Amino acid sequence: MWCQRYNRLERDDIPYPPFAPPFLRDGDVLIGQTAAILLYLGDRHGLAPRDAAKRLWVHQIQLTIADLVGEAHDTHHPLSGDLYYEDQKPEALRRAKSFREVRIPKFMGWFERILARNPEGAGQLAGSDLTYADLSLFQVVEGLLYAFPRRMRRTLRELPRVAALHQAIAQRPRIRAYLNSDRRIAFNEQGIFRYYPELDG
Repeated sequence: MWCQRYNRLERDDIPYPPFAPPFLRDGDVLIGQTAAILLYLGDRHGLAPRDAAKRLWVHQIQLTIADLVGEAHDTHHPLSGDLYYEDQKPEALRRAKSFREVRIPKFMGWFERILARNPEGAGQLAGSDLTYADLSLFQVVEGLLYAFPRRMRRTLRELPRVAALHQAIAQRPRIRAYLNSDRRIAFNEQGIFRYYPELDG
């Protein structure tokens, strides 16, 4: 289905074609890249600050989350996305070790610090209201708990603000209903976050 829809977007009359899914079509507006989609939807659904500087700050956080997601993917495909995991397993073991020991603490430590420094101090990443960056951080923590459960359990014990945000998002009524529904696609070894026990150290 995605392939059929995307092939239609490769026509010459599409002025701004996205590179690949995900993409959003809203009337005549066509947007690719998760961070750009969330920037667009955040304004329309009350998930972005009205203040321009704060709106850019939330976008910056989202772009940093995108960097983290890319690095998580590269733990199981460090050489190429066109090769099977089994074809790059020695490199994946090395990449995952660095990701677990250096990159996860660096990224998560940064989120912990900005939660602590939020001048409005409401347990969110920016301001006093929930933003799409908070929701994205929740999803990243979920994914990392799936892919690196041993490492992430230890990490979250050291980062109480990140852990509290993750728990608070999960308890929001509509989020909880979604998580308990069949609409929630379970993590699996075809997605970005994949569990290979040997990569969890």
